[in-house]
Amino acid sequence: MTAMPIDLAAVDWFYVVILAVFVFFATLIGTLLAFGGRFLGALLSAILFAAVFVFWTYYPHHLPLPTRLTVQTAAPVVPAAPAAPAAPVRPRNPVTDITPPPEPASPPPAAPASPPAAR
Repeated sequence: MTAMPIDLAAVDWFYVVILAVFVFFATLIGTLLAFGGRFLGALLSAILFAAVFVFWTYYPHHLPLPTRLTVQTAAPVVPAAPAAPAAPVRPRNPVTDITPPPEPASPPPAAPASPPAAR
């Protein structure tokens, strides 16, 4: 036997009961208006349920009625603390000093001229 994929403890049963009551009355009225016609009764029931559901869920009637499947609680807003200054980021360049590069080597000085020969 496999586990049921629905967690029944998480179901908002009050909301389910209210929707079932809406469906019951929509079906009752749809059947009465259709004079026993099954298809027409089902069609009218679906239209009536959609109208009641939209009214219940989206009309601003300011009554404490459940309008969501889950209860959303507002978390207290806590102002964020100012962020501490971050440590300076070291450059990825492996050179750590800023001395100028060495100058290119100059050619060796010329040998001094030899003194003139004596006569």
